[in-house]
Amino acid sequence: MNDRELNRERRRQRALERLGSNNPRCVICGCDDPLALELHHIAGRAFGEEKVPVCRNCHRPLSDWQKDHAPQLRHPPSDSEWLLHMVEGLADLLELVVKRLRQFAVKLLALQQPPAPKGEA
Repeated sequence: MNDRELNRERRRQRALERLGSNNPRCVICGCDDPLALELHHIAGRAFGEEKVPVCRNCHRPLSDWQKDHAPQLRHPPSDSEWLLHMVEGLADLLELVVKRLRQFAVKLLALQQPPAPKGEA
């Protein structure tokens, strides 16, 4: 293994350690490249340590949408405030999952269409 390959493998191993799994996958799109995965705080950093792996493309909108969540009222947050933010974060995750499922459905539908007869295009 040359230096370049060794350095890449080290970065990959560090990413796997950070993600806490040898087989991490984006919970939304299924990306399995550990170098493209990040841990998303479901309720937001101020509201707990519950995290899920998401790719950078899925993480960006989730983090942006958290800016629209209710502001923190108590320090530390009460149980009901924590629950509110957890539900908002889970709803965001599900919204992206539904969007992804609709994309898969369109692709599956296209696969079900019979091919056009020869000579017609």
